Amino acid sequence: MEKLIANAELINEQLARYGVKFGIYKNGTFNERLFPFDPIPRVIPHDEWEVLEKGLIQRVTALNLFLADIYSKKQIIADGIVPEDFVFSSSGYLAACEGITPPHGIYSHISGIDLVQAKDGEWYILEDNLRIPSGASYPLIARGLCRSCSPETFSNTHVVENRNYGILLKDVMDDMNVGGINVVFTPGRYNAAYFEHAYLAEQTHSVLAQPDDLFVENDVVYCKTLSGQERVGAIYRRISDEYLDPLTFVPESLIGIPGVMDAYRAGNVSLINAPGNGVADDKGIYYFVPKMIEYYLKETPILHNAPTYLPFYEEDRKYVLANLKKLVIKDVAEAGGYGVVFGRDLSEEKLTEMENLIKTQPRRWIAQEVIDFLDLPIMENGEQVMRKADLRVYVLSGKTCQVWPSGLTRFSRNPASFVVNSSQGGGFKDTWILAK
Repeated sequence: MEKLIANAELINEQLARYGVKFGIYKNGTFNERLFPFDPIPRVIPHDEWEVLEKGLIQRVTALNLFLADIYSKKQIIADGIVPEDFVFSSSGYLAACEGITPPHGIYSHISGIDLVQAKDGEWYILEDNLRIPSGASYPLIARGLCRSCSPETFSNTHVVENRNYGILLKDVMDDMNVGGINVVFTPGRYNAAYFEHAYLAEQTHSVLAQPDDLFVENDVVYCKTLSGQERVGAIYRRISDEYLDPLTFVPESLIGIPGVMDAYRAGNVSLINAPGNGVADDKGIYYFVPKMIEYYLKETPILHNAPTYLPFYEEDRKYVLANLKKLVIKDVAEAGGYGVVFGRDLSEEKLTEMENLIKTQPRRWIAQEVIDFLDLPIMENGEQVMRKADLRVYVLSGKTCQVWPSGLTRFSRNPASFVVNSSQGGGFKDTWILAK
């Protein structure tokens, strides 16, 4: 471990050289910066990981069943488990996906589930990311650099191997492929996660394709390659739903594939992840996931949500308004750490403003108890300091559902902040799952 700490600067230099950066748009300008890596890993004991693994597979299985239901029979609505308003008012619900059943009935092939561990040791799920969860490449390449800097660290520590992510992802793409090549579809160089797109294309032996490389003829997708045009059987798309197909969604999109939704509907190409998944990772729908597990699987949830309230319900709204100062309020339409407000940080004027917003737009918000989650050690200016950290775990669903034995641990660099997102200036560290 000491050698990893001593080589932290070198590891970060190599990450920068490889282009392991995180880009964000701010005030209309694209800024690219290093995603700071901390050499002290998060360590999760094997028995603890086994519980997480079972709970995550259970949760993602239920979410896939929910998506299959919502875009077909909608039985969960008919049975009164999830209110109709919460489904059809969600910005993630796409009417264009009605009646489409992807291969094997899988909608979320790569699920990024964000968790925190409370100081009493219990893990809580903060949110589900089923659209385009990013970040798996960061711990993957960082682990490789750490192995190079200090091979003896990994010879002497029983850490589960994490270099199989590319294999797991390729297996999912192959499982979903309906005939043709596998493609990782990127909007291009100025996307925030472009490095990851290129890296995962290499890891899965797929073609990295930009918008000009792909076209549709007779409801079949083709890719222009050095060998000529080749049929595409599966597209791991790293572009938001609304820009995916200008003939179906936003007509002004210049980064989509015209006609790809017709090919998808015809069963001639798989889209990974499926468009329309946003209805299941809406922060308002999050409240109902434990109920989904009980409804679809007839099981008790293994992992718990953070205690959550929906102002949509009168009883919850009264509680939220009476306890606003001790809760965290989240705008269901926001992501990346944006739209998160801690009541304790608001002035009286801002509290009144938030109260009015909750009263007039109850569907727009959820409220949660503030979990005092674990601080983890990081290196700062040559010294160890403690900072808040969460964990994103990746669940891959093809013919089978598997949890990658690793994850992206993100930490806040601000000692007073609970927000750890990279877009908010946070860093990341490796996650070690100890072998049995």
